[in-house]
Amino acid sequence: MLKAENVAKIHQYYIALGITSFLIIVLLLRFFQLQILDFDQYSKKANTNRIRKVTTSAPRGLILDRKGKILVDNLPTYILNAIPGEISDKGKTFQLISKIIDIDSLSLVKSYSKYYRGRFIPTRIAKDLTFSQISRLEENRLNLEGVYYQQFPERYFPSLVRASHLLGYVKEVDKEIRENLKNPSDYEFGDIIGWSGLEQSYEQYLKGSHGVQFYQVDAFGREAGYVIDFPPLKPDPGNNIITTIDVNIQYSLEKIMDRKRGVIIVGIPETGEILGAVSKPDFIPDLFTGRILEEEWNDIINNPDKPLVNRFNQGLYPPGSIVKMITEAVLLDHPNFYPDSTELCEGIYQYGDRVFGCWNTKGHGRVNLTSAIMQSCDIYFYKTIAYYDLDKIASYFRSFGFGSETGIDIEREYIGTVPTVEYMNKRYGRFGWSTGSLLNICIGQGEILVTPMQVFNYTNILATKGNTFSPHFVMSNEFFSSKKPLLNDDAWERIIFDMNQVIINPKGTGKNADPLINGADIYGKTGTAENPHGEDHAWFVGWINYENQKYSIVVLLENSGSGGAVAAPIAKTVFKELIKNINLAEK
Repeated sequence: MLKAENVAKIHQYYIALGITSFLIIVLLLRFFQLQILDFDQYSKKANTNRIRKVTTSAPRGLILDRKGKILVDNLPTYILNAIPGEISDKGKTFQLISKIIDIDSLSLVKSYSKYYRGRFIPTRIAKDLTFSQISRLEENRLNLEGVYYQQFPERYFPSLVRASHLLGYVKEVDKEIRENLKNPSDYEFGDIIGWSGLEQSYEQYLKGSHGVQFYQVDAFGREAGYVIDFPPLKPDPGNNIITTIDVNIQYSLEKIMDRKRGVIIVGIPETGEILGAVSKPDFIPDLFTGRILEEEWNDIINNPDKPLVNRFNQGLYPPGSIVKMITEAVLLDHPNFYPDSTELCEGIYQYGDRVFGCWNTKGHGRVNLTSAIMQSCDIYFYKTIAYYDLDKIASYFRSFGFGSETGIDIEREYIGTVPTVEYMNKRYGRFGWSTGSLLNICIGQGEILVTPMQVFNYTNILATKGNTFSPHFVMSNEFFSSKKPLLNDDAWERIIFDMNQVIINPKGTGKNADPLINGADIYGKTGTAENPHGEDHAWFVGWINYENQKYSIVVLLENSGSGGAVAAPIAKTVFKELIKNINLAEK
């Protein structure tokens, strides 16, 4: 047998052998790296292909009234998600989904764009699906690769009250919201976050922590059961909060304020607890849960009465005569002032080149301090201007809580305006205003602006001689004492006596607020605040002492006229409802 001549030289043989050995070694090392050193990394990638990680939302904490009745609960609803990287033809898939659940495909695309944040991260495309829609999706499951549904806890309002401004509302976290959060890693797209009211103020208590569930998926992204190797992590529900609200009192206040514009606040003066608070017009509590129609939403935002505005926190109003007790305190602090001396009210008063009128154009005749408060005489305070100046009266306004936040546990509280000499100089120039401005300010008119919540705090200060706490909606021991004006006991007693005369004296402007119930002592003050934009605002402030317990009240009715004629009768109705609820609770 012939043999071919071996022409390869020995050194060539060794080179070929060396290259071959080198390549084998490189291959083995690479194999070692992939299988041993980088096992975890590639194992995770492989698991990503076969395992779907689904975040389960934590139910938010409940919001309860002071007796444990549920004001805000959670209602399970269904949402539809898609894994972008698992959908081969999005247009076709969305068209199919649209046909199955009868939702406009443009709405699906819009939601997809809003919540998209990665190819393999679940993206919400629809929410609030009914059981019927879920059933139809389940029937077409094999044709919907990369699409799945899950339960989602949505806010639900089971009580009879609306309480929309104090409870607040939530929003879904989208790209814009998440980018502006201080802690964006705590939220995923589609989560809900408190956006106003107690939902916002107590977000960290209410929100809870996410859970995780792992599903086995096939090559088409269809779920094929749970992954045994990865046990689920259950969501941690948020904490419940107990409010100071009495749901029965809140319901009564909402009925009283039906079809009106304004505010009613009722609370306990000694503690600052708020039993009920209504700002009207308001909105339906589930406005932002997704069930509202577009037409209803447009009606809300275009409503000239601004139902989304929280009037007790953000409404700014001239207080009118309800702050005359502050001017009274300034007068009583002056050593040369005598409260029993009288001034003549003839209905008008000329100061410099200006003429100021009293609300009673016929005049009140001769009045002293008590009868001036009782009949809300303006001329009396005009004539006693020599006993105070603008900065002094401003300091007293501030000592009663005006011009600063009350500390209420709801965000975005306005502080109003307490004019000083510096303020007036900045606004009008040094020579653009005169001492005559003080005549308006001392009776609660002019540049002074207050919020109803500040007025509630002021009323609590009067009712307790300054021994109260900042107003609040949630039961807690962390609230601070309110400001305490430095008045002597005689001054406090005089102010309280005069406020009682406002109610019980036949000439008192607040006599229409007296419910005439045995064992109930009423103290109050009416106010009629001039409004440059329309009719006057009507005020009533005061408290009732019933069965050794005090309950404070603030009534504000926008553009309604006289405080004595309009607000006082509303206060009377509130007092009656309050006592009725107290008696029912004792049975």
